[in-house]
Amino acid sequence: MWIPTEHEKYGVVIASFRGTVPHGLSLEIGDTVQILEKCDGWYRGFALKNPNIKGIFPSNYIHLKNACVKNKGQFEMVIPTEDSVITEMTSTLRDWGTMWKQLYVRNEGDLFHRLWHIMNEILDLRRQVLVGHLTHDRMKDVKRHITARLDWGNEQLGLDLVPRKEYAMVDPDEISITELYRLMEHRHRKKDTPIPASSHHLFVQMKSLMCSNLGEELEVIFSLFDSKENRPISERFFLRLNRNGLPKCPEKPERHCSLFVDLSSSELRKDIYITVHIIRIGRMGAGEKKNACNVQYRRPFGCAVLSIADLLAGDSKDDLILKVYMCNTESDWYQIHENIIKKLNVRYNLTGSNAGLAVSLQLFHGDIEQIRRDYTSMFTHGVSITRKLGFSNIIMPGEMRNDLYITIERGEFEKGGKSVARNVEVTMHIVDSGGQILKDFISFGSGEPPASKFHSFVLYHNNSPRWAELLKLPIPVDKFRGAHIRFEFRHCSTKEKGEKKLFGFSFVPLMQENGRTLPDGTHELIVHKCEENTNLQDSSRYLKLPFSKGILLGNNHQGIKTTKESFWITSFLCSTKLTQNGDMLDLLKWRAHPDKIAGCLTKLKEIDGSEIVKFLQDTLDTLFGILDENSQKYGSKVFDSLVHIINLLQDSKFHHFKPVMDTYIESHFAGALAYRDLIKVLKWHVDRVTDMEIQEHIHEVLKAQEYIFKYIVQSRRLFSLATGGQNEEEFRCCVQELLMSIRFFLSQESKGASALSQSQAVFLCSFPAVYSELLKLFDVREVANLVHDTLGSLPTIMHVDESLQAVKLQCIGKTVESQLYTNPDSRYILLPVVLHHLHMHLQEQKDLTMCARILSNIFCFIKKNSSEKSVLEEIDVIVNSLLDILLRTILEITSRPQPSGSAMRLQFQDVTGEFVSCLLSLLRQMTDRHYQQLLDRFNTKDELRDFLLQIFTVFRILIRPEMFPKDWTVMRLVANNVIITTVLYLSDALRKNFLNENFDYKIWDSYFYLAVIFINQLCLQLEMFTPSKKKKVLEKYGDMRVTMGCEIFSMWQNLGEHKLHFIPALIGPFLEVTLIPQPDLRNVMIPIFHDMMDWEQRRSGNFKQVEAKLIDKLDSLMSEGKGDETYRELFNSILLKKIERETWRESGVSLIATVTRLMERLLDYRDCMKIGEVDGKKIGCTVSLLNFYKTELNKEEMYIRYIHKLYDLHLKAQNFTEAAYTLLLYDELLEWSDRPLREFLNYPMQTEWQRKEYLHLTIIQNFDRGKCWENGIILCRKIAEQYESYYDYRNLSKMRMMEASLYDKIMDQQRLEPEFFRVGFYGKKFPFFLRNKEFVCRGHDYERLEAFQQRMLNEFPHAIAMQHANQPDETIFQAEAQYLQIYAVTPIPESQEVLQREGIPDNIKSFYKVNHIWRFRYDRPFHKGTKDKENEFKSLWVERTTLILVQSLPGISRWFEVEKREVVEMSPLENAIEVLENKNQQLRTLISQCQTRQMQNINPLTMCLNGVIDAAVNGGVARYQEAFFVKEYILNHPEDGEKITRLRELMLEQAQILEFGLAVHEKFVPQDMRPLHKKLVDQFFVMKSSLGIQEFSACVQASPVHFPNGSPRVCRNSAPASMSPDGARVIPRRSPLSYPAVNRYSSSSLSSQASAEVSNITGQSESSDEVFNMQPSPSTSSLSSTHSASPNVTSSAPSSARASPLLSDKHKHSRENSCLSPRERPCSAIYPIPAEPSQRMLFNHIGDGALPRSDPNLSGPEKAVNTTPSSWSLDSGKEARNMSESGKLMSPPVPPRPTQTASPARHVASVSPSPAGRSPMKGSMQSFTPSPVECHSSGLISNSPVLSGSYSSGISSLSRCSTSETSGFESQGSEQTIPNYSVSEEPMRKESKTPPPYSVYERTLRRPVPLPHSLSIPVTSDPPALPPKPLLARPNNLENSSRRTEQVPRPRPLPRKVSQL
Repeated sequence: MWIPTEHEKYGVVIASFRGTVPHGLSLEIGDTVQILEKCDGWYRGFALKNPNIKGIFPSNYIHLKNACVKNKGQFEMVIPTEDSVITEMTSTLRDWGTMWKQLYVRNEGDLFHRLWHIMNEILDLRRQVLVGHLTHDRMKDVKRHITARLDWGNEQLGLDLVPRKEYAMVDPDEISITELYRLMEHRHRKKDTPIPASSHHLFVQMKSLMCSNLGEELEVIFSLFDSKENRPISERFFLRLNRNGLPKCPEKPERHCSLFVDLSSSELRKDIYITVHIIRIGRMGAGEKKNACNVQYRRPFGCAVLSIADLLAGDSKDDLILKVYMCNTESDWYQIHENIIKKLNVRYNLTGSNAGLAVSLQLFHGDIEQIRRDYTSMFTHGVSITRKLGFSNIIMPGEMRNDLYITIERGEFEKGGKSVARNVEVTMHIVDSGGQILKDFISFGSGEPPASKFHSFVLYHNNSPRWAELLKLPIPVDKFRGAHIRFEFRHCSTKEKGEKKLFGFSFVPLMQENGRTLPDGTHELIVHKCEENTNLQDSSRYLKLPFSKGILLGNNHQGIKTTKESFWITSFLCSTKLTQNGDMLDLLKWRAHPDKIAGCLTKLKEIDGSEIVKFLQDTLDTLFGILDENSQKYGSKVFDSLVHIINLLQDSKFHHFKPVMDTYIESHFAGALAYRDLIKVLKWHVDRVTDMEIQEHIHEVLKAQEYIFKYIVQSRRLFSLATGGQNEEEFRCCVQELLMSIRFFLSQESKGASALSQSQAVFLCSFPAVYSELLKLFDVREVANLVHDTLGSLPTIMHVDESLQAVKLQCIGKTVESQLYTNPDSRYILLPVVLHHLHMHLQEQKDLTMCARILSNIFCFIKKNSSEKSVLEEIDVIVNSLLDILLRTILEITSRPQPSGSAMRLQFQDVTGEFVSCLLSLLRQMTDRHYQQLLDRFNTKDELRDFLLQIFTVFRILIRPEMFPKDWTVMRLVANNVIITTVLYLSDALRKNFLNENFDYKIWDSYFYLAVIFINQLCLQLEMFTPSKKKKVLEKYGDMRVTMGCEIFSMWQNLGEHKLHFIPALIGPFLEVTLIPQPDLRNVMIPIFHDMMDWEQRRSGNFKQVEAKLIDKLDSLMSEGKGDETYRELFNSILLKKIERETWRESGVSLIATVTRLMERLLDYRDCMKIGEVDGKKIGCTVSLLNFYKTELNKEEMYIRYIHKLYDLHLKAQNFTEAAYTLLLYDELLEWSDRPLREFLNYPMQTEWQRKEYLHLTIIQNFDRGKCWENGIILCRKIAEQYESYYDYRNLSKMRMMEASLYDKIMDQQRLEPEFFRVGFYGKKFPFFLRNKEFVCRGHDYERLEAFQQRMLNEFPHAIAMQHANQPDETIFQAEAQYLQIYAVTPIPESQEVLQREGIPDNIKSFYKVNHIWRFRYDRPFHKGTKDKENEFKSLWVERTTLILVQSLPGISRWFEVEKREVVEMSPLENAIEVLENKNQQLRTLISQCQTRQMQNINPLTMCLNGVIDAAVNGGVARYQEAFFVKEYILNHPEDGEKITRLRELMLEQAQILEFGLAVHEKFVPQDMRPLHKKLVDQFFVMKSSLGIQEFSACVQASPVHFPNGSPRVCRNSAPASMSPDGARVIPRRSPLSYPAVNRYSSSSLSSQASAEVSNITGQSESSDEVFNMQPSPSTSSLSSTHSASPNVTSSAPSSARASPLLSDKHKHSRENSCLSPRERPCSAIYPIPAEPSQRMLFNHIGDGALPRSDPNLSGPEKAVNTTPSSWSLDSGKEARNMSESGKLMSPPVPPRPTQTASPARHVASVSPSPAGRSPMKGSMQSFTPSPVECHSSGLISNSPVLSGSYSSGISSLSRCSTSETSGFESQGSEQTIPNYSVSEEPMRKESKTPPPYSVYERTLRRPVPLPHSLSIPVTSDPPALPPKPLLARPNNLENSSRRTEQVPRPRPLPRKVSQL
């Protein structure tokens, strides 16, 4: 049975539980759970991360934790009773865990590892806290470390700043908002600006001395030296080195490491140096023999210096090598460091051994205790501390020091009867009063333990040695008296065993008889001579002698003989116990000399402060002792002395002695009667303030008033204790009189900065400190009233001295911070006077920083939710006094321009933030009663209106993102909570006072605007928060957006007819609110739109305004990332439901549908734009949206914006042609007028003409870059017309030159013809603009089917590629998936005139083949009826699908939607005709190219001949004969008679062409291919016999074969004589403007005089090999299968590979396997299977070019060979060549000329050498058969969508379908019947023989989008005649045509005109 738990409420999961049992709850290790019930070892409850899901889990998986329960019962809340730091740590680490993994995913490795390290540290610290064994201090330290790391991590991850108090998170509800602000500000400041350290410490570690010849021990002495003051500033750090230059005691770090402590910031400057003096211990001379002397001397070795500034840059720990120098003369040793610093090079040089000193130096900053904590290892291992000389900057009261510093300066000695000077060594001892030498009190430096004696170093032969050696003598105070220092002087001989001979001594006592110590300074000591063996042990013998020459001269000792020898020392005492000051001693011994009291008190002011504080207690006792004994005489002087001492403690150096004085007053002060004198003297001074001219002394008195009052109060307490409270009334009267004097003094007004105002300022500064003293004697109310009266007496005039005003405010501030103000009773008394002064300052906008601080403090005392009466009354007072002025102040300071300086800006932000926090605190404390009183206070509506406008404006300011730093979410949420509460109160006032006849638009507008920006705040968008953060916010505040949304709805409903004032202004703001992804908010707000539509309908009969505004705002808001699919559905459903019963339902539904469709497109657009790279999806989406704005919404500005967005996308993707078309859309909207245009997007303000000119030039540039030069030419002409009309010949000239350059580029540069692909997007998962639609896409340069397919799959990674080309069914359309269907299609050019005209270079034609294409097609072969296994051609039909697009390609996009599909079927006979026509055309072209030397290699012709002849011999053409020439077929298909005749003609024509081709081939074939040629000739005769052809002459009439340029194809009525060898030679013609770089092959045909022509050509060169550079093809496979499969289905695999699946038996002949139906084919048409080599080889012998192609619109010559690269043999030279021919271009219409039939120009072709291929073996080679996959440039060849590439007998087994259906479509006299499927349905296109080379939109009824005017060219009224088309014309037609042509004179080309908008 499940029992509710009592204590087991909260736990942590210690092992993961999968929840596999019924009702089981899945839990992860580390989850926290709340337990509701228990039963038999199981718990029931929920995980806190997901409280909605409840379940059961085993109790042994849970570790229980203590927790307290709030709201027991159904909604109970469990709070763990653990340290708040632990709770925070746990939740923070959970949040970090998720984000930490994301860092890894985002590849932010650095932060990932740092955070991992910090998380481990936090976990380690957490364990320490949980164990609970830490001391209180250690616990604080650990928590400090934890919070520092938590804050660091939060900052790095962009999380919120956590307000903390004593390391624990604070609840914003538990403290006032001002306090919260301060905590946040403190943490923010701590994060931003680290406080600069005031003290610094230098760590020195000696590593070694590197020297070539050491051999002796060394002493190294470090110290800090001030070169500015020329003195050392630190003690010395002394260490010894062994003979190798290494520290002697490496195991004791303190002997070679030291910390120079307590350096001030002022001492970190470049003239502070580290000096290093090195002394060697050894022989006198460094080079002496070892046995010369055994005595060791200290001798100078070298010196090194380093400026401390060098360390400031980097705190480097790297070892430094210091150069060691030696002075040139030893006598300069004492100042060698100065010489080095001053760089006096002549006085020193590098040591002879070139020594270097290796040291490690590091600077530490901060308090020494902090350094100890942070670098514990350094201190635990050991480091010596080197102090500064003397006291540090701050003297601490407990510091005990008694250090005497002695510097042995110099000596003057006589020669002593020697011829050379002495080698003097000084030995020093400390001798006590008993004559005993004190042990271990001489310190050489910090690294060395103290010694009992000291030996100076020795200077060689120097009677005036200078040592400058500093020693510290830490002698205890008790041993100081009677002790003296003795200096013994010895001569160190270098001979006679090196003895040291004593020759004199000096001494100096440490203390004088009167108790003064040896004064600081330099002392000249007498050198007393003595014998070598004199015993100095008995000090009494010499102590009676004089020791100093100064004393000697002062005392005038005549009896003692003066000596010339002297010894100088400098002493300096640093003691907290001893003094050298006589006046101090006299004062302390005042009882001994009563007569000197007055003098001593006067001199006290002259004594150094450090001497006074050393004896502070004794001095104070002395003063009060004098006061007690003789107050009348000395009262005033004692008071002055006391004031001097009190003010001395204000100095920062002695600041820390204040506690010493406080302790003295509390514990040691005994002056029970002193209060009377102190009050009397103080009152006397105050009364005379106004009269005194010089106020310095009174200033001193007033500064000291705090401690004077302390003494008065303590004295009175002592008196009361002693007397039982006598004279109480008298004391009160004295104090009252004193304060009255003060009030009078304060109330005096003085204009300007007078002495009086300065005294008032001084008093006010220290007055608040007196309150706490008065409270010790008086009641709180009494003190409060006294203070109130005193502060109230201050002058209120604001124009008095400004410094006084500031001080007055500071006094108010200190009053508020004082203990007095914390008491509610006194606070109520003081508050009015405080608020009065604040009000005055705020009104004048002065001292705002101080005002803000005071206000903050006032509110800190008013705790939240305090319902105490006193608090409510205080709030009343504050609201009445300050609310208005507070609002005005915030408005004032936020509207000011922010100051420029960063420090000033910070201050500005602080002030604003503090005032804001004060306002929020006040509003949070206000209750219903307060709001009611506030609103009742306004007498008129205008006052209330002004107040509401003001507070709404302030709230809008508070909501601004910049109001608080971005990570202050806690503060923002508190502020929002206060704002929404206040708005709810004030909305009632709005409803009551400003509706109906009192309606005020401005205030309602302000209200709605505030509400909208409130809801839109970033900090309230809970969806962006982590789950834990969202949960906390919802628990504490709920979703404030919904609350405010409901309030908006409620207020809107109250407006009634006044709603019309806000339509359409509020549509945008409300729309923005509804786009927030909060379902409740949307449900509340969306119905308002229905209301708006309704009211707008009532007003104007429609809601166009609502629609326009909705559409405008939707675009901008959704592009910012707002809104989603759910919103679209919700918007649609809610509004449709709302308008169901409305009379205007239809128009409403229309509006909703339009807006919904716009949302669909905008959402698609936004989703696409999130992708990084520009792809088709982005462009397609933009096009869809752009068209929507134009066609459906007619929003011109939005339309233009999206034009430019699309333009930018194209430029980014380098789609320059598409970019030009896109910009053309904008260009078309403009006219050539002078209308001024405003600044828009990136365009400046300019006229319409200028903008259109700029657009034209930009478009031309893009057409140029996209190699679409023909389009650029038209625009050049257009703009040239404008220049000409304005007579701007300069620009006209430039434009004509640009036009000419474009013509040159057409002729000279190569362009690739792009492939086109049909793509179907099926399934509901595609974006709206693609869903279930099919498009044709223009591929990139060199892009084949596989590459295109891969690109599409990359763009749609979730799409499934369909494996067939059939139309999908409905299940695919409705599937929740993405299906892609892709196959290649062939373009059908619109512009036939240029393509059919003879003599036009391919460079020009290629443009018209692939530009301005509306129609595309693909073919699918299939068998109808029974399939004849012997001859499959009988039943092989072709299904031809034509796709018609909505816009022509290229256009504003690389793909356009298919608008219409047309499907026709071609019979087997028609298919056969087309195959033969295409093959014949291919043969003619290759033969012609070979004749005109356009082929560098004859292999293409060889392979083509081989393919046709071989296939024919093996039955290819014969199969056609069997199928269509048999009696059975002719009888069954009487309608096909003419077609059968045509087929027979084509077969005979093919034979003629082959014969001529073999003749040409024979002339040019290289020697090694002769056998192949012979084989071809033999096979050709076999073929002829199989066709039944014996002689061509007999068949000439029946089979006309005409080569356009004279090849052996004869017109039906022409004589055979045309085959005569006397024909004219072909003369290569090159245009004077053309260049040899043209790589297109001319399509001109062979000469009609074949043999003569061949002989003429070959006769011009030395050998045929040289002419053609003929080399064997490196791979016949690569040649024969160059042309890949159908562009409709297959990709760039080898064509043989594509055919391979059809070869069930690899050894069968090709014709037996030439066709399989799609069902029989084992591989996909879209995904071909690569061929095996054997299969590939097999196909090399199959006729390669027998492609089914014919077009009624095209003549034979236009069925040119395709020069696109092979789809698979990329290594061929042909491929290399064609790669350079990139292009997707079209040329301008060729200026129309009548072509004369007899003109020789028609028989010539432009011949130019082609660039070499990639290797000599792979020359650039003309593609010899059209590659259907390669998107045939002519658009003439279209191949089977299922299979291509299997060729036999000149006939493709799958009957490749062609673009030309028949030959004679356009010829009036054509005898061919036109197949029904080829008839065009578009007369509009057929009218113009030369259509515009491109068109964005065609302005016809068929097309929804118009043709751009700027590119349309009107058809001339009299079009020029075209040359005859031999293939099309019958003889009579040809003659008539020729006759007509000759009669028409050649017209002059007319100037082209472009229509305007």
